[in-house]
Amino acid sequence: MKTPKDRLIAALDVDSQDEAMAAVARLDGALQWVKVGARLFSAAGPSVVTLLKQEGLKVFLDLKFHDIPATVASSCQNAVVTGAEMMNVHALGGRDMMAEGAKAAREAARKAGDHAPIVIAVTVLTSMGQEDVRQLGVNKTVEELALILASGAKAAGLDGVVASAHEVGAIKAALGSDFIVVTPGIRPAWASADDQKRIMTPAEALRQGADYLVVGRPIFSAKNPKEAALRTLEEMDGA
Repeated sequence: MKTPKDRLIAALDVDSQDEAMAAVARLDGALQWVKVGARLFSAAGPSVVTLLKQEGLKVFLDLKFHDIPATVASSCQNAVVTGAEMMNVHALGGRDMMAEGAKAAREAARKAGDHAPIVIAVTVLTSMGQEDVRQLGVNKTVEELALILASGAKAAGLDGVVASAHEVGAIKAALGSDFIVVTPGIRPAWASADDQKRIMTPAEALRQGADYLVVGRPIFSAKNPKEAALRTLEEMDGA
């Protein structure tokens, strides 16, 4: 069974490699997973993933690839070279795009003699609420849309999805407990919501069935990030 430390991903939403490594140093070994998103990757490039791996960390490469199938396949293939253990595409790109991306990632890993990365798809961003979905012209609830996109991801052969904790229960019920759900928008009981709209505490998200929790600002905005990380792990353990 996975421990809280196996399931908590710290989001390195910073603007340089130096900032990222300094943030990791402040964690002082409290966590084993970190997330590298577009903000950091566009500033530091693939080398930051290499450095994080050298620190013994696992990396979720959160670049949300969304393009024609051939381009996404090439992007996923290149992402495997970084050594990231998890990567994602955007479910709105469609089943063919998702399937080609996952296939390319697994084939690249096989050729390199490595374990295949976890390939997941983003459903509905946690910064979006029902009104945001309506403005897109989508006549569905957020939960309905997330489930439709998650179903497409499973049909395309992906390992799971990124979804709000509010949608985890429906996704697990429809697609099975083995279908991975990574949940951003996690705010410990002692933290502020910031710009997230569909949030839950770590304990609530785990009770819904979430497999991995992504937490950024509550940890790295704290005076003592290691202490904040440990407090978050304690909340998770209480679930």
